[in-house]
Amino acid sequence: MQTRMKNPAAVLPTAMAPIQELFKAARTGGVPETTLGLVHLRASQINGCGPCVESGVRSARKSGESDERTGLVVAWRETPYFTDAERAALALTEAATRLADRSDPVPDDIWDEAARHYDETGLAAIILMAAVTNLSNRLNVTTRQLAGQKWG
Repeated sequence: MQTRMKNPAAVLPTAMAPIQELFKAARTGGVPETTLGLVHLRASQINGCGPCVESGVRSARKSGESDERTGLVVAWRETPYFTDAERAALALTEAATRLADRSDPVPDDIWDEAARHYDETGLAAIILMAAVTNLSNRLNVTTRQLAGQKWG
C-alpha cells in the first residue's frame, strides 16, 4: 500500500498544533493516562487506522501496560483484564465512534455507566480523546497513511 498524499494536517500546517492541543487537553481531565490510551487504541482499532493502532500499542507498552491488556483491548468485553471504569470508558468510546450504527448512538445505559465512574470533567476527557482520535483516524485512513511513519 502506498500513501495517497501527506497527512492533511501536515499539508495545512496550521492544523497540526490545534490537533496536538486537543490531545493534550484530553489529558487534563483527571482520567488515568492508561484509560485514555485504551480509548485511543480502541477507537483506532474500530476505524482500522494502522498508524494510530501502532502508536497506541507503543505508547501503552511504554507506560507499562501489559501485553495481555494491550493485545486484548479489541475483546475487552470477553476478558478479565479491565476494570469496570475502563470498561465504561471503552463502551462510551465505541458508541461515540460508531455513531451511525444505531438510532440512539449513545444509549442511556452506556452514558449512565460511564457517568457512574467519571465526573463531568472525566467524561469530557474521554469524549474529547475519542473525538480527536476519530479525527486522526479519518485523516490517516482517507489518505492511506502507513504505520511506522510520522504524520506527513
